[in-house]
Amino acid sequence: MLRSTTKLSSVLVRSVSSSCQKKKQFEINNNSEFVSKVMNSSVPVIVNFHAEWCDPCKILTPKLIELIGPMDKLDLAIVNLESNPELVHIFEVKAVPAIIAISSGLVVDKFVGLTDLDIIENLIQKLTNAPVNSENDKEKI
Repeated sequence: MLRSTTKLSSVLVRSVSSSCQKKKQFEINNNSEFVSKVMNSSVPVIVNFHAEWCDPCKILTPKLIELIGPMDKLDLAIVNLESNPELVHIFEVKAVPAIIAISSGLVVDKFVGLTDLDIIENLIQKLTNAPVNSENDKEKI
């Protein structure tokens, strides 16, 4: 009985570690992490510059997570502007939330602030060439 428990335990560990590797959203903690996870990514990445004190960010970030979660070929990088001043400077972030779409290491689109849901869906579709399914197509977030 102990032997089968050990096998089950090792199977659980493997599945957990493999799911961590496929995480669709992640926080960026420094410049080198940004380069490796965003600029060198094999899939397009939507970068969400946000701040803890920003109320619109608290609305937009969960919506981005909801929309990007089911997408196979798109990731979400979350960047706290207070922890990453150099990235804020490089990307000329003047207000939050700021969204920057990066594909093959190049900025392909960006917007600042809360916007209509269809603009976000169009950005995702542009990056993935796949339609986005949302509950309310004309909803403003």
